[in-house]
Amino acid sequence: MTDAADRQQRLDKFAGLALIACAVAAVIAANGPLADCYQDLLHARFGPPLPRLGQFDLHHWVADGLMAIFFLLVGLEVKREWYEGRLSTPADRRLPIIAAVSGMTVPALIFMAIVGSGSELVRGWAIPAATDIGFAIGVLAILGRHAPASVRLLLVTIAIVDDIGAVLIIALFYAHDLDIAALAAALALTGAMAALGRLGVRWLWPYLAGFVLLWLLVLASGVHATVAGVLAALTIPLGKGEARSPLKTLEHGIHPWVMFVVVPLFGFVAAGVSLGGGMRELASPLPLAVLAGLFFGKQLGIFGAIWAAIRTGAATRPPDASWQHLYGAALLCGIGFTMSLFIGALAYPGNELLIDQAKVGTLAGSLLSALAGYALLRLAPAIEQNRNDVQDATELFGADQRN
Repeated sequence: MTDAADRQQRLDKFAGLALIACAVAAVIAANGPLADCYQDLLHARFGPPLPRLGQFDLHHWVADGLMAIFFLLVGLEVKREWYEGRLSTPADRRLPIIAAVSGMTVPALIFMAIVGSGSELVRGWAIPAATDIGFAIGVLAILGRHAPASVRLLLVTIAIVDDIGAVLIIALFYAHDLDIAALAAALALTGAMAALGRLGVRWLWPYLAGFVLLWLLVLASGVHATVAGVLAALTIPLGKGEARSPLKTLEHGIHPWVMFVVVPLFGFVAAGVSLGGGMRELASPLPLAVLAGLFFGKQLGIFGAIWAAIRTGAATRPPDASWQHLYGAALLCGIGFTMSLFIGALAYPGNELLIDQAKVGTLAGSLLSALAGYALLRLAPAIEQNRNDVQDATELFGADQRN
């Protein structure tokens, strides 16, 4: 293993542990003597007044503000992978796209079968459809040689396609009271930023300034503000083949901040839920539907699609990956955490009871998936990693040390 790959594996492990620690801290804070202080902290308002919501509280600054930076990173990674990475050819895209589409569809169908198509709960159909890439990669990093690099590559590419789907779902299904003028201005600004790239502008500051203005316009439009991150990312020049292009420089610069600050902080503000109902809470339709979608839906959808694609010859099995490895990876895709908590809040705006129930289901389903995936892969034989495969896996997750 190269020094860069070894360093990245340690960072992935620490990032996953930081997210777990913040989530556990939130649950403890929400269920102990500090519960009132925790809620007061989340709802403390500060900063300038902003479109639609006025002065933000801490929860909105994280969920609508900092998470836009998370989606900016997602957009940068997707663009890089699509043009020069693991999604750059139809053959590379085939297996992760098949697996990701099935892995989003089956959980949604299980969710709707449990809550019923006529229920108000159906708005949460997308909660179990997403995978938390940071959490899943953190578990793989802890597993070390029990998780082949090829499995890590497959899981990350599935999660990237999954992220594309999640962004489209948020934009199309969770927008509300659209302001057409603000939306048109946001699209015009996106076009202007893309034109800067076409004109050869290589400085990052015009794109970053555009990102901030775009965030305000999207916030005002009624589309969730985090979509601005993806739109801005798509306009930043990739410089295909360049080691220090604007896109790669920005991706490399914000990656540690997102993984060690933004995502753990979101985990802290989003995971705090009262567990006073105990196991009875999980028997309610909404948490049960989320849990079943994440734990059963993800593994059935992703592993079933991978098995069918390989058996029919539509795709080839990744090197060094046994069926046990692939099933373990499918289980880890049931860790919905960050994205599931995020979509849960969008699905039931203003209804704290349903949001909390969605959190319970998300936490339980993600925990079961993490434990089952870890156990299955831990029991798999350790594999000596190929030097080139490890380096490819390192660069795929934004850790190209040349940038």
